[in-house]
Amino acid sequence: MVAITLPDGSVREFDGAVTGADLAASIGPGLAKAALVVKVNGDLWDLGRPIEADSRVEIVTKDHEDALEIIRHDAAHVLAEAVQELFPGTQITFGPSTEDGFYYDFHREEPFSTEDFEKIEAKMAEIVDRNAPIVREKWDRADAIAHFKQAGESFKAEWVDELPSDEPLTIYRQGDNWLDLCRGPHLASTGKLPKAFKLMKLAGAYWRGDPNRPQLQRMYGTAWRNEKELKAHLTRLEEAEKRDHRKLGRELDLFHMQEEAIGSVFWHPKGWTVYRQAEAYMRKRLDQGGYVEVKTPQLVDRMLWEKSGHWDKFRENMFVAEVDETDPEHDPDAGHHAYNRRMLALKPMNCPGHVQVFRQGIKSYRDLPLRMAEFGSCHRYEPSGALHGLMRVRAFTQDDAHIFCTEDQIESETKIFIDLLASIYRDFGFEDFVVKFSDRPDVRAGEDAVWDKAEKALQEATSAAGVEMILNPGEGAFYGPKLEFVLRDAIGRDWQCGTLQVDFVLPERLDATYVAEDGSRQRPVMLHRAILGSFERFIGILIEQYSGRFPMWLAPVQTVVATITSDANDYAEKVAEACRAAGLRTESDQRNEKINYKVREHSHMKVPAMLVVGKREAEEGTVAIRRLGGKAQEVMSLEDAVSALASEARMPG
Repeated sequence: MVAITLPDGSVREFDGAVTGADLAASIGPGLAKAALVVKVNGDLWDLGRPIEADSRVEIVTKDHEDALEIIRHDAAHVLAEAVQELFPGTQITFGPSTEDGFYYDFHREEPFSTEDFEKIEAKMAEIVDRNAPIVREKWDRADAIAHFKQAGESFKAEWVDELPSDEPLTIYRQGDNWLDLCRGPHLASTGKLPKAFKLMKLAGAYWRGDPNRPQLQRMYGTAWRNEKELKAHLTRLEEAEKRDHRKLGRELDLFHMQEEAIGSVFWHPKGWTVYRQAEAYMRKRLDQGGYVEVKTPQLVDRMLWEKSGHWDKFRENMFVAEVDETDPEHDPDAGHHAYNRRMLALKPMNCPGHVQVFRQGIKSYRDLPLRMAEFGSCHRYEPSGALHGLMRVRAFTQDDAHIFCTEDQIESETKIFIDLLASIYRDFGFEDFVVKFSDRPDVRAGEDAVWDKAEKALQEATSAAGVEMILNPGEGAFYGPKLEFVLRDAIGRDWQCGTLQVDFVLPERLDATYVAEDGSRQRPVMLHRAILGSFERFIGILIEQYSGRFPMWLAPVQTVVATITSDANDYAEKVAEACRAAGLRTESDQRNEKINYKVREHSHMKVPAMLVVGKREAEEGTVAIRRLGGKAQEVMSLEDAVSALASEARMPG
């Protein structure tokens, strides 16, 4: 007997092994038709794979959270079959699912073109219409190598030859004439794949990521449950392209980047104004939140990074500098100055420096919690291919802070932090965020017992704060588990920004202590936390969130005073001076151009408000306010207009 426990707790018993397809059919014909795969004790299986022991089983249909991964993986296989039918001699390598689609890497002497996409998509649709069965087979290693060699698939043959000998070898046969090495699972037939797919772009890739190996052609696609989802995704991509912060950064004269300082930002005056406003706002909120601000060195001796564990765990991401330091004492016996070689590193993060500040002087339990903040300039080596405008850089500034506290204070400090973070996100225009809980990674510092304690403390503190968490296994920092706060922007994209990490390791490694109430020396707990993450990336997110149309308080130019005729030039200067006196970032446009031209130009530059003045306004002491995106204009007295705009431009918080 095989007992199958379903998600609702009910149990179905079978005389022997049962497939997922049979299980679905036993529940009902509708479910049998809708089933894609099954989830057996947490692992995804093909519908045709026998379940031979008592198990917990879930039927995966199109609406299930795991459905898209299966659909996209199958789309990659259907793509590979279509390409090989259309372009004989093309070799296949690998084709995984991705966050919003799939790709497949091919080896072919002649390059593909995006002009090939239409006929490839048509062939993919034809393969779906065939409704060919997809069958999982176990193969002998030698047979698989011989097959792929005979088929001219040298890449697959090489891969099979190097797989661990104890790893099961599975082949998925798609119809009668096409197969691929794959762990699976897959749909029961090609006809189960929705025709909601589209090929997107081509890129280069190296076999097994090695630039010394053959170059492959990577074909990207996207796949969804239905045509409606596909269209919505393509619309999001179009909107994202319009909002691209790199494009808007050029158009609005905010920043630029160049090869001579790869991964670093050249801020222009307008972009730096946005940056300074965001920094001033954050400083205001931190002051209100009881933080003290510090500044720590950027260049620090290797010895500190070794003590902290960063040298061992993070060395490949650090920029280092080796220097010769001449001993000021002359060595008469040596006849020359002695040299001392030192290895220094640009800090990739601020935490070891904050511990050094904490260690100065004696700290008491009465000093805790100590909330120590820094707008710390950091440098991390990111491969050039991973860099992406402001979103992925090598030089950045974190809105970093570390809270030194007792174990008993973890819960209250977690709640205080989450409340502060939620309030700040709202002020920047983000109402929604989700929280992911990331536990211990494979590469980490500290004993398992310490990690057990840290993970338990963070989970309990987050639950006490009333926040729901999504598990993100193995993605914690090397010194502690963390919460990740993920924003959702105006077009539905997710951005991981804030973090909170519980660390018992670093205070131990760097010998941080405080005097407890009983007079004993104790280790503080260290809560690493950030809200924006990095100013560079967050400003990139803001540019795309608002399409460059920043809220009034962030806009680099808040008002422009524009003249209709030269008769109003003197009055325009008076209006501009009144705006500046009220704290508004104001420009004056007295050029000999038509007012409609001026309106179009400043609207293109996303200025929130224009104060239009002519001869009548000058005589009456009024202004005509034109809002960005609005067609009507509002006539007000100069005093009322300045007061209203200054109120709108006031920094929140």
